[in-house]
Amino acid sequence: MSNLLDVEDLSVTFPTRSGEFEAVRGISFSLGRERLGIVGESGSGKSMTGRAVLGLIRPPGRVTATRMTMNGEDLRAASPRRMRAIRGKHISMIMQDPKYSLNPVMTVGRQITEALRTHEKVSQREAKARAIEMLDAVAIREPERVMRLYPHEVSGGMGQRIMIAMMLIPNPEILIADEPTSALDVSVQLQVLEIMDKLVRDRGMGLIFISHDLTLVSGFCDRVAVMYAGRIVEVCDAGRLHEAQHPYTRGLLNSVPDLEHPRDRLEALKRDPDWRSAPSVSALL
Repeated sequence: MSNLLDVEDLSVTFPTRSGEFEAVRGISFSLGRERLGIVGESGSGKSMTGRAVLGLIRPPGRVTATRMTMNGEDLRAASPRRMRAIRGKHISMIMQDPKYSLNPVMTVGRQITEALRTHEKVSQREAKARAIEMLDAVAIREPERVMRLYPHEVSGGMGQRIMIAMMLIPNPEILIADEPTSALDVSVQLQVLEIMDKLVRDRGMGLIFISHDLTLVSGFCDRVAVMYAGRIVEVCDAGRLHEAQHPYTRGLLNSVPDLEHPRDRLEALKRDPDWRSAPSVSALL
């Protein structure tokens, strides 16, 4: 089975007063109908990778790649109009915090129906019915009432589920989730992950799950790519993440509390300058 997404030698650079800054440095990965986790510290290039795939890096930022294809279509050659059609319809991205992603002056219902009608020619009545159905699918009670609410009238967990509904209603093939649970408490995190897992499996989608939480990713994803300073330093099966070999991955794992194996002190992550200059590991299938 062919991959949904293939990325080879992707780089994202920004000009600064002291020269060009490489936010992403020559990474390669592919995505099938699976859940691929991308983990690393803040500033490692995770979010920039997702934005680059969607064509959301604006000048003076520059994106280069040897190959970047979706179902065989070259995303590098896609016109701005074509990329607008691809966003939402084929690839959707859930941003980190619904407070900054939802329009504060539009009702929930209007925002979700707009996401659908942008990509499909459906009536307002059908769009509303599908929006209510989608809100129900993400476990929101009384969806008809929620449709009339504004973003400031819903909780953080409900706002995140509304974002998931909005991104999934056009029925994309690929979903990029950029730390979708980072602003939520643990109980709501689990609810959101269960909803995403069910929808991705039922629809046969590909998921790129961006996170800094290795424990969360190891239990939720199929594969994990670990990023450091804009490079992929290690790739492994999520279920075998505890067997990772790279010292950066080991350092991240050892800096997390383990209730089953408590330690007097957590280890501080010690970085090696050579990690920045090492070639990026390929995460191609």
